[in-house]
Amino acid sequence: MEQRQKPFNCVVLLGPTAVGKTALGVRIAKKFGWEIISADSRQTYRGLDIGSGKDLADYDFDDGSGTVTHIPYHLIDVADLGQEYNVFNFQQDFYDEFRNQQARNLVPFVVGGTGMYIDSVVRGYDFVPVPENPTLRAELDGKSLEELDAMLLSLKDNLHNKSDLLIRERVVRAIEIELYMRSPECGKAREKIGKRPEIRAFVLGTTLERDEIRKNIEIRLRQRLDEGMIDEVRNLHEGGVSWERLEKLGLEYRFLSLYLEGKLTREEMFEQLYHAICQFAKRQETWFRGMERKGVKINWLPRVNDRATRLNAAFAMLEEAGF
Repeated sequence: MEQRQKPFNCVVLLGPTAVGKTALGVRIAKKFGWEIISADSRQTYRGLDIGSGKDLADYDFDDGSGTVTHIPYHLIDVADLGQEYNVFNFQQDFYDEFRNQQARNLVPFVVGGTGMYIDSVVRGYDFVPVPENPTLRAELDGKSLEELDAMLLSLKDNLHNKSDLLIRERVVRAIEIELYMRSPECGKAREKIGKRPEIRAFVLGTTLERDEIRKNIEIRLRQRLDEGMIDEVRNLHEGGVSWERLEKLGLEYRFLSLYLEGKLTREEMFEQLYHAICQFAKRQETWFRGMERKGVKINWLPRVNDRATRLNAAFAMLEEAGF
């Protein structure tokens, strides 16, 4: 008798920062015997520990009986700060891990808040690696930022992230990508990329009321400062990472770098960083709503700051979905 294909072959738990995704994910993974594939754009980098919120100790689950279970995690600490790890790199690494876990009869379980990373595998973005074009870059070098912005908008009038128009190197890279995607070389490169696995994801979402998120952000920020986040950034710089590189990483690494460079007082650093993280959480939720508008069904857990309630709801939804 022919075996029917299961409706889902992957599970995702997404949500904005500071809502307890990792703690929930670890408990879900423990119950179902899964491993966790992280979808966090900064946790991919080695050395970004406190500021990126890796919280690796959380992957050791203590059920209260004295027995500690380590939940394996993947796509954390896979890149050096000297390289630019991007959504294409994540997608390819995810596909490799997806195949690996399927071969071991596991259900790949993604936990994270980087919307583009999650969307790239749930909706299967059609990527090809785009090499640098020295000739094009030399031609663009003489143009003003305004001229580059106009050129990019003429190539891509539906540009989503308009903040990229403020940063010259991002505009140049975006132009480089758009022109490459229209070239014959792009078609040849696409042929060399292996077939993408079919991802049928059951997506769970978790969030809290806006005031609760803000409160959690403040508590967590103070904790991380107490845990040595400033020293982490200082040590990264003293170890050879430039201030410019650290600032480009955004949020904690940007504002702590500005503080250590003497450009902000400690009070200014804290206030500006706190507000920046709050704005980041709002952008994450906007991205997730955009995924829903594009057809991704997100099964939202109760919007309450009670882990047991959300966890029981997740268990019930997953069991109903056939896991």
